[in-house]
Amino acid sequence: MGSRTLLLVLGLHFTLLGNIEARDCSLGFIAKGRQCDDIDECKEWDSNPPCGSNATCYNTQGSFYCHCLPGFRSTTSLKFTPFAGECKDLNECLENPPVCGSNTICINTIGSFNCQCQPGFRVTYAGHCADEDECVWVPPVCGALGMCTNTAGRYTCTCPPGLSNHGNNTAPCTDIDECNEIAGICGVGGDCQNQKGSYSCLCHPGYSNYDNKQAQCSVLTCDQFKANETPGQTVPGLAGLLSLMRNSCLALSNSGDAAGGRLTGEVLLENVFTEMDGLLSHAILNNSREVSGLLGTVEDAMRFIGPQLRDTHTTMETDHTGNTHTHTTMETDHTATELAVRRGQTPPTGPISLANDNARLDTSWETATGNGTYPGFTLAGLVCYKTVERSVNNSFQYLTDTVTNRDTATATASKPSYQISSKVVTAFVSNPATDHLTQPVILTFKHLQVRAESMEMNYTCVFWSEGRVHEEGGAWSRHGCTKVTSNATHTVCSCSHLSSFAVLMALYPVQNTFELRLLTWLGLSLSVVCLLLCILTFWLCRSIQGTRTTIHLHLCVCLFIADLVFLSGISHTQSKGGCGFVAGLLHLFFLGSFSWMLLEGVQLYRMVVLVFNTTIRPLYLHAVGYGLPLTIVIISAITYPDGYGTTQHCWLSLERGFIWSFFGPVCTIIILNTFFFIITVWRLAQKFSSLNPDLSNLRKIK
Repeated sequence: MGSRTLLLVLGLHFTLLGNIEARDCSLGFIAKGRQCDDIDECKEWDSNPPCGSNATCYNTQGSFYCHCLPGFRSTTSLKFTPFAGECKDLNECLENPPVCGSNTICINTIGSFNCQCQPGFRVTYAGHCADEDECVWVPPVCGALGMCTNTAGRYTCTCPPGLSNHGNNTAPCTDIDECNEIAGICGVGGDCQNQKGSYSCLCHPGYSNYDNKQAQCSVLTCDQFKANETPGQTVPGLAGLLSLMRNSCLALSNSGDAAGGRLTGEVLLENVFTEMDGLLSHAILNNSREVSGLLGTVEDAMRFIGPQLRDTHTTMETDHTGNTHTHTTMETDHTATELAVRRGQTPPTGPISLANDNARLDTSWETATGNGTYPGFTLAGLVCYKTVERSVNNSFQYLTDTVTNRDTATATASKPSYQISSKVVTAFVSNPATDHLTQPVILTFKHLQVRAESMEMNYTCVFWSEGRVHEEGGAWSRHGCTKVTSNATHTVCSCSHLSSFAVLMALYPVQNTFELRLLTWLGLSLSVVCLLLCILTFWLCRSIQGTRTTIHLHLCVCLFIADLVFLSGISHTQSKGGCGFVAGLLHLFFLGSFSWMLLEGVQLYRMVVLVFNTTIRPLYLHAVGYGLPLTIVIISAITYPDGYGTTQHCWLSLERGFIWSFFGPVCTIIILNTFFFIITVWRLAQKFSSLNPDLSNLRKIK
């Protein structure tokens, strides 16, 4: 631009010199004759335009100016002369607002620009750039089994288990050969077969992965379902359940991966609970050994059946990790069961909550899986027994009292008795090491009876312990279980191990004060003296001898002996044998007292109804008065010898309804005597009515 300006100036200079003589014209004009004409600078140098190639030249009177072409911009003003500026290329891609719009790429050129759509966008008919859905391309961009997710301008590929795109989320998903990449993926007892996007483990006989083809094959043992052949050790009624489980286990063990006529998990579960209902409906759990056998067998059966459950009678879900979740609920007349199973290549995580009408289990999948080898599935279950609490309501001998809000002396003097206050439940998981859990499980129990909140109740969380008391078969223990909270309806327990659980309620006996004991001694002592006087009177007075006197005499004798035994031995519980003997004597002579009262009623009835010949032979009197009570005592002692004597008093036990060996005969005698009394009053009213017809009904009754 500088050289052109110099030539222009020189040209004007020589032109003016050549016309000096003609005319003196201003810059930008030329003399023609005697006048000055305008010079068109824009045409004078067509080969070398004064404004350059990036501008348009415009002539004016005595001068000219330059105007930049589209796509160029002057460094000064819009109109300029070559001395004042020049035209440079305009970068439209830097303009604001953008010249190309959204989702585009701007490319600058000399004097212009180009607009192109960004990758992942395409030009529409309207000339705009719109998102292109790569997920509908054929062939699929993520492969046949990959999952494509379209986003604005791009896409991502998510590979299912068994496929991979090796960290490139826009690359197609290709198969992973797990059999070669993961050593020992099927365990020592299985053969691996690779498949498109997956693999299968074929188990050898004696091994099983419970039909979970992606799980390792583990050794399958069936010894836990073998009936104990030691005499006296077999639980009656449990043989059918054990036989069912053992046959199913052996069928699975011998068949390897072949179905081989095996029962499905769902059918086997139904059969197990049918056997349990039959067993529990007959109430054959007579001791703690039988309870231990049932609870242990049910837990082993649930561990065996759980991994075999599929979709029948179940709710199936799949989480974000690809694990399959099977939840099974089954309820019968005697049980309620909740089972949850997770299957997958990775151990599941998160909370577990299993509940029924009587109990709730809260734990985690991490606890259920454990720290050992992950077998490809995780199991958690809760079984509630609706009637078993009646069979385990006396196995408290291994509990030690927890002193709560009581001083030591009072607690020592008043050792509590216990009773089951909830249904018995069994909580179990697939993790075999549950003796010492790092994270305790939470169990919530519903009380069998709603107690008023104002009443003082001491609830205890316990589990059924077998090994600790092997010789007895099992008993309740509080080791490892603590009470979190308790109200009138529910108790929440925290336990560091898994087993069968329940809630016990401690019943503190009423303390006998000194005044009450003194009153008892004085009253009974006075009664003994009076009874002795009556015995002497009925025995020695010849003038009053007869059937009624004999009955009165022996009634007083029974009461006299019973009171003496009560005073001398009711509280002597140190010797179990001596205490049982005292309880037997009290049972005999108190029943004898009521037997002689029955004979008194019979004699009164005979005197009123028969009037004549009312004498009863002494042999018959003694047979009823002493023979009947003695028979009841002998039968009771043979049936339940431990029922005589308790830890607190030398009297009949309340367990197993043994107290009814006394209450039953007493209630019967009271009912019979009431009947005799009513007949006697009715006959007397008739006699008075015949003697004096003018008496009113009220006076007759009086």
